Amino acid sequence: MRDDLPSYQDLVREPADSLQAKLAASPQEAARWVEAAALNGSKPAILNWGQMLLDGHGVARDPEAAFRWFRIAAQAGDVDGINMVGRCHEHGWGVPQDVEEAGRCYNFAAGLGHHWAMFNLAMLVLEGKGIASDPQRALSLFVRAARMGNAKAMNMLGRYCEEGWHSRVKLHQAVRWYARAAVRGCFRGQFHLARFYAARGDFAEAAGWLKHSFAVAPADFRGEAAELFDRHDDPAVRSLAALARQSGRAAEIASLERT
Repeated sequence: MRDDLPSYQDLVREPADSLQAKLAASPQEAARWVEAAALNGSKPAILNWGQMLLDGHGVARDPEAAFRWFRIAAQAGDVDGINMVGRCHEHGWGVPQDVEEAGRCYNFAAGLGHHWAMFNLAMLVLEGKGIASDPQRALSLFVRAARMGNAKAMNMLGRYCEEGWHSRVKLHQAVRWYARAAVRGCFRGQFHLARFYAARGDFAEAAGWLKHSFAVAPADFRGEAAELFDRHDDPAVRSLAALARQSGRAAEIASLERT
């Protein structure tokens, strides 16, 4: 263990409220304590330390090290770790990209009831990435994940209903699924729910959900949204494009807080 890290005795003796304060003090301080706990074998810390390394949160970004820690968690039977090993293989984070191996990881974790693995596997199955395309199986996985509270799966069920994949279009059900995803913080669900409000002429409600969505959505998503609104025939809908073009998250969040 590095000399600047808390020792095992420090970890054991640290009161829970004091430790919580240290973790909240700064990303760098949190990283020191989480790394120390991971090196001392704490299962939750092992996974969290891997995520910090992957994100570069409080520490230099190191995808290779992140993958090693996720694999340690997976080998210890941590289902979150198994899912994250799959994510690394799917996206090439710290390891050569191998979508087939990602699918095997997701399938194993999904069999253990992990809803994120169900969602990740469903996306591979839907798109036929490293595994045979099977929209019906993907739908079943999305349903299982959604029943466990997965907001992204709820959003995908909204798309199934709206676009009529392997069934007739069911717009009322689509709106319900988008609403369920939206209230759980899915920025895509919030965006799609806003589209339906805008189509009904309720631009105040649409703008409210768009502000929620754009406060956390990545820049490329906001750019695509702006282009979509720009092409609309209704000038009121076109005016919503300005929400997607706010510069930076801070401005978006500030705008959200004023509503």
